[in-house]
Amino acid sequence: MTTTPALTLIRGAEVLTMAGPQGTQPVHADLLLPDGRIEAIGPAMPVPPVCTLAEAHGKLLMPGLVNAHTHSSETFFKGRYEGMPLETWLLYAYTYLGGGPIPDRLLYLRTLLLAMQSLKSGVTTLCDDFFDPMAHGIDRLGIVFQAYRDAGIRVNVSSAVLNTPVLDSTPFGHELFPEHLSAQLKFGAPTTAADYTAYCEEAFRQFHGQADGRLRFAITPSAPQRCTVDMLQACHALAVRHGVPLHTHLLETKVQAVAGQMFYGKTLVAHMHDIGILDRHATLAHAIWLTDADVARMGEAGCTVVHNPLSNLKLGSGLSPIRKLLDAGVRIGLGTDGLSSNDSARVFDLMRFAALMHNGPASDAAEWPVAAEVLKMATIDGARTALLDDTTGSLEVGKAADLLMLGMDNDNFRPRNDIARQLVYCENGSSVELVMVGGRVVSQGGRLHTVDETAVWAELDELLPAYLREHGKWEAANQVFEPCFAEVIRRCKAVDLPGLPRFTPAA
Repeated sequence: MTTTPALTLIRGAEVLTMAGPQGTQPVHADLLLPDGRIEAIGPAMPVPPVCTLAEAHGKLLMPGLVNAHTHSSETFFKGRYEGMPLETWLLYAYTYLGGGPIPDRLLYLRTLLLAMQSLKSGVTTLCDDFFDPMAHGIDRLGIVFQAYRDAGIRVNVSSAVLNTPVLDSTPFGHELFPEHLSAQLKFGAPTTAADYTAYCEEAFRQFHGQADGRLRFAITPSAPQRCTVDMLQACHALAVRHGVPLHTHLLETKVQAVAGQMFYGKTLVAHMHDIGILDRHATLAHAIWLTDADVARMGEAGCTVVHNPLSNLKLGSGLSPIRKLLDAGVRIGLGTDGLSSNDSARVFDLMRFAALMHNGPASDAAEWPVAAEVLKMATIDGARTALLDDTTGSLEVGKAADLLMLGMDNDNFRPRNDIARQLVYCENGSSVELVMVGGRVVSQGGRLHTVDETAVWAELDELLPAYLREHGKWEAANQVFEPCFAEVIRRCKAVDLPGLPRFTPAA
């Protein structure tokens, strides 16, 4: 009978810990990983008597990447759309008029596919703002959790809620949409705060903390303007009670900035503050159209932001004022957003764009992001946005062994000058040789250990064509709304907002 080694020792690597002020400077060290956690980091550690030994000379170890904002709901729409601002794109990716929820099996495979593509590219933690149109079914949520459990990834799953009718949260909506169109955007009685609270409590009971804490439930009101005050406050109470993020979209577009002034007479940040939901639990995705007062208030509150550089570029939403936020003490993570508005699950892509897209000719070079800041966004600060920074995001004693091993004998690191900068400006995920989550190897040599990719794709090749044809029919049906939303966007662009330039977001 063979004794199974109880420990794993990774020996002789260059280690980027992302812990402390020197965390972006590699050190030559070994890692000891008993029971899926980091027990020790140091040079020339003795080999325990019963041990799985991995030689890593010439390799780079770093924390697994955190995708701090995505939507598994979009996974099948990669490369499907272009040339659309957010309010138009929503018509097609999410279809206000639709044919009902995706079948259970495709729901499972859709979620699994996002996890598969994430793990292979070095993402060990996802924050999935799962959206099941107009429904909150605990069994459906269970399917999503099962897919992530099977894939072996660490995840915060939330089930997005909105309970304000579409045109009630759209500036000029009732004025611009004729009755025959506005009638089609009424979907019956909205979800109540009490019903959503009961659903979430059941989700916490059934799913939160499964798989040794790898699977967690979080709270996601879709956006402040899309939820009633009582819903937002109920969501905040849930987040505080269970110690999870209140994850919401905030000020992604000029239309949303106008909504704040039109519906509340203030910015949406001020609205969140005034109703008592802007604090350390608040994680704000996008956060583009911010005034200086908003930024200061966010810093004082201790909330976090998820920067979605590629999605924001594709949808023409604008540039988040990253330097102002960092200077205010706001910690920032990186998110792909969904695979329809981004078209990739690769966080390495995000790092490069986040480091470069703010370097415009009108900006001061001293304020441009640097590689060390961007690496923190993709690792430890991304984990902070998920309230997981005590578990993952850095290689430290006591934390989960969520890590990547990268080869450096390749074009991304040759010649070698500065590893941190080359990770941000040169790496694209092709150097990733091994991915570990909670001490378990989930991907090695570009192949997953947890999922039979060939079988998954064989099933998808059989099921997806009919589903996408059906979705195409609903895309055509929703086209009727596009001229009205285009006029909403045009009018909002012309609105002057206090503290913001007329045509461009805060720089």
